Amino acid sequence: MPPLRTHHSLEKTMLLCLSVDHRTADLELLERIERRAETVTAALSDDTARGVVVLATCNRFEAYVDAPDHRPEPALEALARAAQLTPAELTGTFAVHHGDAAAEHLFAVSSGLESAAVGEGEIAGQVRRALETARAAGHTSTDLEQLFQHAMTVSKEVKNRTGLQTRGRSLVQLALTLVDARVADWTTARVVLIGTGAYAGASLAALRVRGADNIAVFSPSGRAEAFAASHDLRPLSDDDLVTELRAADVVVACSSTNEPVLTREHLRGTTRPRVLIDMGLPRNISPDVGEESGIELLDLETIALHAPIPELGAELEARDIVRTAAAEFAALRAERDVVPAVRDMRAFITEVLDDEIARLRGRNADNADEIEAALRHAFGRVMHRPTVRLRALARAGAATEASAAVTALFSPDPLHP
Repeated sequence: MPPLRTHHSLEKTMLLCLSVDHRTADLELLERIERRAETVTAALSDDTARGVVVLATCNRFEAYVDAPDHRPEPALEALARAAQLTPAELTGTFAVHHGDAAAEHLFAVSSGLESAAVGEGEIAGQVRRALETARAAGHTSTDLEQLFQHAMTVSKEVKNRTGLQTRGRSLVQLALTLVDARVADWTTARVVLIGTGAYAGASLAALRVRGADNIAVFSPSGRAEAFAASHDLRPLSDDDLVTELRAADVVVACSSTNEPVLTREHLRGTTRPRVLIDMGLPRNISPDVGEESGIELLDLETIALHAPIPELGAELEARDIVRTAAAEFAALRAERDVVPAVRDMRAFITEVLDDEIARLRGRNADNADEIEAALRHAFGRVMHRPTVRLRALARAGAATEASAAVTALFSPDPLHP
């Protein structure tokens, strides 16, 4: 396995993130992996993991893995086999995040800080749907559930405290901004929308903000009628599509298909100027469509090149929120590591306490209830300080040493019954 960019943490953990995005891989490689997303998920679930959540968006592919050991190699090898990637194709493209670093990375991703258009709003919904999809397929684990739930909370905090997602522009909005100069009047422009999913909804909203009203929708999966009815659009059948495309001024394609929806055959026969925006990954529009006369094709690579620089203050504040949240998440996980030791200590003291209470009641003491209440109150006070101290030691990175000391004192010892 070739060397990969690796981000470690000192905490003992099972979490790994295998990540490739628009900054390290071209669109063609991202497409190839995206087409095999289900195969990759199955391979990681079967071969290397207690749980897997795959986050696949228009400019990134990430697998969050609850692995049985701390080495990324088994997961990477399973991913490479399933995605049909060579070792050379992994070099310099996939990053591996371990433990605390995996959590911090996901928090940044879900907050829009790692997107091509920093601050994009769609990514939070994509993170939520990634968890829901994994949950429905039975691929999640307790650790992954906690990780993704935390990520969604952090995303909301970043949005509410910094306003970054209102300052930043989504890729849909950015693409339409690039097209504005080519559309004389959005209110009269003929638009074809391909797709009916979440990205189609965002695209439609951005089009209507510009005044676009003459919009027809086509769905490769046959959902155009229902989407059109709920959004006041014109649905297109397979027979209508070619005619509508040749009359369109703008086409926005954002369908989740594995093969191109539009080819050169759909658009031949006219030289009138048209702008085609391909938001799909894999591509919705065959790249050679751009060779047709009068057609300008904008794909994700072109759009990402024009991604804006966000307001610096908002981004810096957002990154501070992410770092703080990641540190707190790591501390909570560390605290969980000392739970068995606390349980051993509590069990030992409870056993002694119960024996003494039973002995007391065996004497038929008149005030047995009062004495028992006092003893149990004292038990709570005795347990409080060492429990708090153990959690503090865990947060300070000494969970292993503290647990070992408590376990040595209080766990059952078969050599000294």
